[in-house]
Amino acid sequence: MEIPGLGPVTVDADFGDYVSPPLPVPVFADALCRFVIAGYDDDDAKVDFEAAISAFLGLDESALRSASEPVLQYYLDVKAEVGDEEGFVSIDGPDDVWSHVRPGGEVSVQREDAHGDRKVYVSVECECAWEPEHGLQIVFCRGSSVSKVGPFDSHLTNVSAFDRADLADVVYHRFG
Repeated sequence: MEIPGLGPVTVDADFGDYVSPPLPVPVFADALCRFVIAGYDDDDAKVDFEAAISAFLGLDESALRSASEPVLQYYLDVKAEVGDEEGFVSIDGPDDVWSHVRPGGEVSVQREDAHGDRKVYVSVECECAWEPEHGLQIVFCRGSSVSKVGPFDSHLTNVSAFDRADLADVVYHRFG
C-alpha cells in the first residue's frame, strides 16, 4: 500500500493502522519520525489525510513559533506545581522553550470524530525537559497550523479533551 506524501506503508498488526518508514520531518529540524495513519481505509475523503500529510511535511521550524507562548504557559504551569524540585529546568522565555523539546519518533494522523469537527489532525508526542512523565503533545489542524499543545492526552482538540465547545480556538488550556 502507498499513501501519497509518505510512499509505501505497512499495516500495524495490532491496530490495523498504516505505518510509514522513518521520514525526515522539517518542522522538527528533519528529525526522523514514522507516521501512523489511523482510519484511512474506512474514510470517504482520503484526500483530507493526504492534504494534511503534505501540509505538515511542508512546514519548517518557523511553524512552531506561533505555539511558543502556549508551550511556555504549559511549562510555567508545571513549574508552579513542581518547579522547586532540584534540577528542574529553567526556561528564560518563549524563544528558549523549543531548546527543551525533542520530538518523539512517531507522528499520528487521524480524523477527529469525537466532537464532530471531522478535520484531519497531525499529532506529535514530544519529550520535554519540564515534564518527563506526560511530555508535550503538539497537534496541527489539517497539518498546517498548531491547534493544541499540552501534556500528552491523545485528544486532538481541547474541545475533545475537556468536553467544552468554548475551547474550540484555544491552543493551550491549563490542565487539572
